[in-house]
Amino acid sequence: MSVVAVCTRGWVVDARSLIDRGYSRCIRLTDKNQKTHVKCRFKRQCFQILTSHYSERASAALDGGNTDTLQRADRPSKKRKRKHSELNQGEVDSQAFHEKIRSVILEGTKSLVDSAQSLGYLKGASDTVKEPLPSQECSLAALCEMAKELPLVADEEQECVQPLVAEDGRTSHVDLFSRVTENKADWAAVVTLMGEEYVVPPHTAFLLSDFTRTQPLVHYGRRYDLIVMDPPWENKSVKRSRRYSSLPSSQLKQLPIPQLASPNCLVVTWVTNRPSHLRYVRDELYPHWGVEVVAEWFWVKVTTSAEFVFPLDSHHKKPYEVLVLGRYRSSADNSTCPPETTEVPVEDHRLIVSVPSALHSQKPSLSEVLKPFIGAEANCLELFARSLQPGWTSWGNEVLKFQHTSYFTLTPAEDGADVPKDKTADDRTDKPTVAPVCSSPKESSPPHHCPITAD
Repeated sequence: MSVVAVCTRGWVVDARSLIDRGYSRCIRLTDKNQKTHVKCRFKRQCFQILTSHYSERASAALDGGNTDTLQRADRPSKKRKRKHSELNQGEVDSQAFHEKIRSVILEGTKSLVDSAQSLGYLKGASDTVKEPLPSQECSLAALCEMAKELPLVADEEQECVQPLVAEDGRTSHVDLFSRVTENKADWAAVVTLMGEEYVVPPHTAFLLSDFTRTQPLVHYGRRYDLIVMDPPWENKSVKRSRRYSSLPSSQLKQLPIPQLASPNCLVVTWVTNRPSHLRYVRDELYPHWGVEVVAEWFWVKVTTSAEFVFPLDSHHKKPYEVLVLGRYRSSADNSTCPPETTEVPVEDHRLIVSVPSALHSQKPSLSEVLKPFIGAEANCLELFARSLQPGWTSWGNEVLKFQHTSYFTLTPAEDGADVPKDKTADDRTDKPTVAPVCSSPKESSPPHHCPITAD
C-alpha cells in the first residue's frame, strides 16, 4: 500500500511503497543488447527511522538531511546558551508561525496516526535490515557544470527530445544535458548512462541540466497540470555541510513557469521552516509567475513507531515541513480555457504523514495525494528533482541521483512470469486503504495511548 490511510485531516503514506510502484515490471539492458527481467525495490534500510532523533542516545549514524541528529544529549555544549530575549527576528517569526499551526500539526497527526495504527501501520518495525545506507556522493551536478562550457545550439537546430533506448537497444549515444530523454516503454529499464547504472521508470521524461540550461524543457512543448518544486534554499547548515549548491531566492523567478503551466495548473513548492522563505514564495515568487496561493500543507515526519522525529516544540528542528500550493492564473491562458472546466478546490492545512527517508533531501512522492485536485490523466512536472516518477517529466542537475542502482535491490526474475499482462501485482495491492473519517478534537477525545507528544 502506498496511501495507508485517508481522512479529512490528510493522508498517511508509505513513501517507499510509492517509489516501488514504478518498478513492478523492470528489464535490465546490457551493452550487448541483451535483456533480462529483474525485480527492483528501493532499499528498505533507507526508511528505517526507528527512534526519535532527540531520544536519549539516539543513533547518530543517519544522514543529516530530513532526519538530522543533534549532538548527544550527554555531550556538553561548547556554545553559551542564549537567553530567550536574545532571539533574533527570524527566530521570533519562526516561533510565532509554529504557535499558529501547532495545534493543526499535533491534533491532525494524532488522528491520522490513530487511523493508520488501527490498520496495523506505524506500530514499530520488526523486520529491520542491518545494512549501511548507500553512499550519497553524486557527481551529476559537477557534470552539469562542465556541460555549461559547451556552446548553446540555436533553437531551430536543436533536437529537444530523444529516446532513452535507441532502435539498436543501446543507450551510449544519449545526450542527457541538452535534450529531454524519454522512456516511453511500459516497463522500467536498468540502463548504463555515463558509465553508471540507473533505473528509469516507465513513461518518464527527464532533463539533466544546470539552472541556466532549461531551454530544452520549454521547447519540449508540454504544458503541465501539476508542477512540484523543491528548490535548494540557502541556509547555514547547507553552507556548512556543502552537500549541494544552494540558489538565491531571487533567481527562482527566472524559472519559466508561465511557459510550462497549463491554465489553472497546480503549483506546489516545498519550503523550509524559515519564515523569510515562506513569505518570499507567498508574496513575491508566486505573484511574479501569476500563481494564486490557495493552501498551505504540512509534511509531518514520524518514526516507524509513530513518534515525531523531533520534538514538536524543538527550537533546533521541527518534525514538519511546509508546502505552499497555488493555482496558475493567466488572463491570456484563461481565455482559452474551456468554460466547462471545473477546478477542484484545495483544502487548507492538510497533513501528509510518513516515515522520512534517511537520505538527504529525499521527499515523498505527492502523486497519489494530489490526484483528486488535478485528475488521474494530468501532465506532471517536477523541478529540482533528484529522482524520477512514472508518468512524470523531471528536471534538475541531480535528476538521476536516487535512480542509481546503489539505492535499489535488484534480483533476477523469470521473464515476465510474475507480471500479469492486464494488471501488475503492485496494482492489485496499491489501492488506498481508507480509514474511518478522523473526528475533530471537539467531537471525540484523543485515543487513550498515542505516541505523538509535544515533548
